[in-house]
Amino acid sequence: MARNQSDLERPLVRRPLFRVPNVSQETVGRISERFARAMGTGAFLIAMTVFVAVWITWNTLAPVGGQFDPRALNFTLLTLILSLQASYAAPLILLAQNRQDDRDRVKFEQDRQRVERSLADTEYLAREVAALRLAIEEVATKEFVRDEVQGVLEEILEELRSQKKPADKKSK
Repeated sequence: MARNQSDLERPLVRRPLFRVPNVSQETVGRISERFARAMGTGAFLIAMTVFVAVWITWNTLAPVGGQFDPRALNFTLLTLILSLQASYAAPLILLAQNRQDDRDRVKFEQDRQRVERSLADTEYLAREVAALRLAIEEVATKEFVRDEVQGVLEEILEELRSQKKPADKKSK
C-alpha cells in the first residue's frame, strides 16, 4: 500500500534562475502597433527634434565639467541612444505592419464572401423577376378579359337574334 508523501518528503525540483515572462503574441502585437502609431506622428518627430537639439546644445555650450556627452567625442552617447531606439523601432514597426496585413487579409476575405453572397442573391432575384414576367404574360389582363366577354356577349346576342327570327316567322 502506497502512502501519500507530503511536500516535505518530496525533493525540491530545481527551478530556473530567471523566469521568462509569459507574454502573449496579442499583447506584443498591440504594444508594437501603439509604438508604431506613436512614432508616425508629427508630435513624436517634433519631440525627438527638440530632444536632440537640447542634447547637442547642452553638451556643446555647457562647461566641460557639466557635459555628459561631450562634442569632442562626437556625441557618442546620443548616437548609441538613437541607434538603440532605431534597433527596437524597426522590428516593432514591421510587426505592426504584419498585423495590419493580417487584418487586411481577413477583411478582404470577408468582403469577397459578402460580394459572392450579394451576387448569388442578385442572380436569384433576377431569375425570380424573369419567372414573374413569364407568369404575367400568361395571366389574363383586364383588357383581354373585357374583349373575351364582349366577344361572348356578341355571340350570345347573335344566337338570340337568330333564334328570334325563326320564331317570328312561325308566328306570321
